[in-house]
Amino acid sequence: MTDDLIYHVDGDLVPASEATVSVDDRGFRYGDAAFETLRAYGGTVFEWERHVERLEATCDTLSLEHGLSPADLRERIDETLAANDLADAYVRLSITRGVQPGKLTPQPEVDPTVVIYVKPLPRGGLEGAPVWDEPATLETVETRKIPDAALPASAKTHNYLNGILARTELSSEVDEALLLDADGHAAEGTTSNLFFVRDDVLHTPSTDGPVLPGITREVVLELADEAEIPTREGTYDLEDILAADEAFLTNRTWGLRPVAGVDGRAIGGGPVTDRLSRLYDERVEERCYG
Repeated sequence: MTDDLIYHVDGDLVPASEATVSVDDRGFRYGDAAFETLRAYGGTVFEWERHVERLEATCDTLSLEHGLSPADLRERIDETLAANDLADAYVRLSITRGVQPGKLTPQPEVDPTVVIYVKPLPRGGLEGAPVWDEPATLETVETRKIPDAALPASAKTHNYLNGILARTELSSEVDEALLLDADGHAAEGTTSNLFFVRDDVLHTPSTDGPVLPGITREVVLELADEAEIPTREGTYDLEDILAADEAFLTNRTWGLRPVAGVDGRAIGGGPVTDRLSRLYDERVEERCYG
């Protein structure tokens, strides 16, 4: 139960039922905040350094100078995991610009609000179990991905309205929306990156477009390179996805999740998906449980 969990709010460990932030906080008012979704395996935060780098990149985009060191943030995460007696967990770290006067223009002096919350997940790695029950079903939606020139896709902010609008379009039995960009090219899911296999080549939409540089996405590309699986990052139409031999999604919580189908067209996983899933589990096992 969430009420039994303990969260970390501005330096204090508090019961989830008592965890609050001010209504004047800019993270609440404007979505003026950066966040990272992390996963702890066996008490180790997987790929912590990459998360810190992306968090700082988001803060740079927002001109949010929070003044917190990576060591401070990591200590707060470790304290939260320990307080909940969790080794395998979902972790979310948020940094807002804090409470400021109710004006759109941010003030240069920042007293950031830092919130960490966690929830238990199954063990990962070679002896673990996926957090998802079935391969994902996808549906394309009318909502388009916001162009980079309007809002950089690389920035993970609290404003998820684009994804929320996409999710409201979905049929009740569909797991994830597939967002296209303004030109009609496949971009990503609302909370996931897309991969597909065709003729033994692994493809994924390029981050030159409005695509989040997902950390799990990055790890998968590295694993594919090490395994000598041909890869290509490019621009793809929906027809390219529908003609795929295999497809899967990636994010920090799911790891790799096969795609059952898109818009009712069956696709499924396959040997490349299975191999990369195994390699991913091996990396988690080695770095977090070894």
